[in-house]
Amino acid sequence: MDLQNLIGQVAELAKQAGAFIRGESEKFSTQHIEYKGLNNLVSYVDKSAEEMIVTALAELLPQAGFITEEETINVAGDEYNWIVDPLDGTTNFIHGLPTYSVSIALQHREELVLGVVYEINRDECFYAWKEGGAWLNGKRIAVSANEKLSQSLLATGFPYYDFEKLEKYLQVFRELTQVTHGLRRVGSAAVDLAYVACGRYEGFFEYNLNSYDMAAGIVLVNEAGGKTVNFKGEKEFFKSREIVATNAEIAPKLLEVIQRYF
Repeated sequence: MDLQNLIGQVAELAKQAGAFIRGESEKFSTQHIEYKGLNNLVSYVDKSAEEMIVTALAELLPQAGFITEEETINVAGDEYNWIVDPLDGTTNFIHGLPTYSVSIALQHREELVLGVVYEINRDECFYAWKEGGAWLNGKRIAVSANEKLSQSLLATGFPYYDFEKLEKYLQVFRELTQVTHGLRRVGSAAVDLAYVACGRYEGFFEYNLNSYDMAAGIVLVNEAGGKTVNFKGEKEFFKSREIVATNAEIAPKLLEVIQRYF
């Protein structure tokens, strides 16, 4: 498979979906909000964008299956599966906050081989493919070279529906706020991972994520020279629903803090 050729088509598709979402943001009303669960929001914008993406991806790679957030289709493929989050950061979108994205990844058997994250409001398209490096709007990107946790800016996501591990999380948060340049929470895990890949953050950690939240971002970070593991330092991201993504240099120290409490 020519992943380099495919990535260009997927990136363009992500931009098209992003243009639709951007247009809808100008007229969106909170009366269109639906609830999938506690603080788990969705709207017709998510569903329409997903249908648009799925239809186009099915034409690009007819043999592939789909894992999608809004479940407009969920049919597993024998070898290939698209992993799609049509609007990562729905809560931001609904409240008029500017950070949300389209996230599309391709998985071959158990390996993630392609990833695109399009941050809509800044018109930033991050993309990467296996052994092809990571890119932002046509320019090669790489993770930060900073080696010190004390000089690092980190990102995370706050628990919003499963609060069983909240105290552990707050202990990690408390310690890291005192030994780093700070922690940010922008509300889109896909964007957080893209920002690690291009060196804006040295690291990102979060739990209770789904595959479509992190699949594309994992490809970006890995191809940009970073490291991605779960809280135990293993590669079972989807099963554990956890991720620690770093520039690799700070990985041991960040994992040490997290594992002190988890």
